[in-house]
Amino acid sequence: METIFKVCLGLGLGILAWPVSAALNVFACEPEWGALAQELGGDKVSVVSATTAKQDPHRIEARPSLIARIRSADLLICSGSELEVGWLPLLLTQSGNDRIQQGSPGFIEASQYVVKLEIPKVVDRSLGDIHPAGNPHVHLDPRNIAKVGTVVTERLSEIDHASADFYRARSESFGKRWQEAIQRWQQRAAPLKGVPIVVYHKDMSYFISWAGMREAGSLEPKPGIPPTPTHLAELVDRMKRNPAKVVVYSAYNDPRPAEFLSQRANIPGIMLPYTVGGTEKAKDLFGLFDDTIDRLLGMLK
Repeated sequence: METIFKVCLGLGLGILAWPVSAALNVFACEPEWGALAQELGGDKVSVVSATTAKQDPHRIEARPSLIARIRSADLLICSGSELEVGWLPLLLTQSGNDRIQQGSPGFIEASQYVVKLEIPKVVDRSLGDIHPAGNPHVHLDPRNIAKVGTVVTERLSEIDHASADFYRARSESFGKRWQEAIQRWQQRAAPLKGVPIVVYHKDMSYFISWAGMREAGSLEPKPGIPPTPTHLAELVDRMKRNPAKVVVYSAYNDPRPAEFLSQRANIPGIMLPYTVGGTEKAKDLFGLFDDTIDRLLGMLK
């Protein structure tokens, strides 16, 4: 009995002491940043993502379940540049969590640490759902993942100073594997250079720029405006004059407009994962780029 009592007491004390050594809670707005935090934090972090690859990150409801999760967050990682403007401010206000407010070590806006594309010269809502600070979908240039990874490592080390060496070691390992992967992707993606592509939304701009592809059209008449019959008809006529090689859409998009253009203009259409979890093969950041390149190359055969 005495032995059992001591074991139970030890377990009880262990449970009471657990919060002191508990994993850091990371709240990622999008799956790609959750995957990056997991790569760098390992078992020292507990990661939740506010969105999935099947959801449009522009249009998320600030649900009570998300408010509950963000309240316990030690680190927040979001794309920023107003991608989450429709729901993140409410979550931050309702959270009552000073650790992850803007300006604190626990707040990371990934797009602020990379060179942004498509910064508009004129901000006019008649032009559609444009982002005044530039295109926020920065993760599809693999070089940007590396840049944001450096910031995440610094913040993890600052927040959890006792584990700083652990985070830096994981960052070094990830960085080496990532740079090797970038070299491999650059070689494999070489046939994509100059290839004209029709997109659904401007969420592929960074990949297109990195791979040297060319955007030949968009299924949306204006950013954030759903495809219309009139615009699709005009796009079909344009493709007959200057055909693209492929029309793509992301895992969270309605596939029907892409299928319409594909059939009418006789252009191959393909769904791309867009982010981690978008396809079966895109299980992590490495799989995201592997599968994106594989699918595009498959359409060129």
